[in-house]
Amino acid sequence: MKNMKIKNTFVMSLIAFSISNVYALENAATSGSITAAKPVTEQIVDTLTKLAGGPHAGYRANHAKGIVVLGEFTPAKSAASITKAAHLQTTKSSVIVRFSDATGVPTIPDADGNAFPKGIAIRFTLPDSTTTDIVSISTNGFPAATPEDFLGLLNAVAASGADAPKPAPIETFLGTHPAAKAFVTMPKLPPVSFATQGFYGVNAFKFTNAKGETQYGRYRIMPVKGQHFLSAEAAKKTTPNYLFEDLPKRLAKKPVQYKLSVQLADKTDNVNDATAVWPDSRKQVLLGTLTLKTVDADGVKFEKATMFNPLTLVDGIEASEDPILLARPAAYAVSYGRRLNK
Repeated sequence: MKNMKIKNTFVMSLIAFSISNVYALENAATSGSITAAKPVTEQIVDTLTKLAGGPHAGYRANHAKGIVVLGEFTPAKSAASITKAAHLQTTKSSVIVRFSDATGVPTIPDADGNAFPKGIAIRFTLPDSTTTDIVSISTNGFPAATPEDFLGLLNAVAASGADAPKPAPIETFLGTHPAAKAFVTMPKLPPVSFATQGFYGVNAFKFTNAKGETQYGRYRIMPVKGQHFLSAEAAKKTTPNYLFEDLPKRLAKKPVQYKLSVQLADKTDNVNDATAVWPDSRKQVLLGTLTLKTVDADGVKFEKATMFNPLTLVDGIEASEDPILLARPAAYAVSYGRRLNK
């Protein structure tokens, strides 16, 4: 894998979202165009793989480096006011949670700017043994509103190697896509631990309660003990796997807890645009508490064989019409199929 430094701060910040990787940028495709030869979702996986210097056999095209933990979810009484979903009522459910670093590089250092945003995927097992998933990231907002724009962003990064003409394609793209530019300038300090990192659902869902009342909302998953981050100086002193070394040690001492809430949309909020960040003043309703207890001894086997799907939904929760949300399972499926065949 080729080690390469990129001086352009926009490109570095963009890579920090996992949509590129400095190790392979010189070898990436040089065309910024979108072709009709393959579905856009497959092209996204192709470009992510190239930018990560892959393919890396048996790993995800994005968020390749992960750790799987086991625990339970305890619903809050307030959850029933929002949804009739079975796992958000009165019965506890078991959960499997995967934390991850961004990019398709399975050995990326945890504090590297390229390893952002962090990811969390939660699988709930319902009383009838069916499952439902939540997939979120550590940044509030997404840099593209459509799969086509996301692919255009990836291709712009891929075309912005050291020999690219000036202005580089990524600079041109950011100049015409303010949401992407806002994303790359967002602060992304490394967390002290996965246990001190908050996560956001960038896509909205439609929640329906037992009375038939509906509201749109986005998930928020916040550590009970608050968010805590490393300074730039402290980050330089971390080991490459400090997050993955820290979590098992914490869990060996006591469980780690997060509050799962839903941020409700106002009637003026756009529920179908992942780049539209809603004000923090919007009402939040507590759905319950995640209590994580142990590292999964079979986690490596589980994560290779498992595809989390944000559209695996239950009665009381429906997808919005957000194009990014609707495209995610198709892209995940491409990556899933490829790693199973390796």
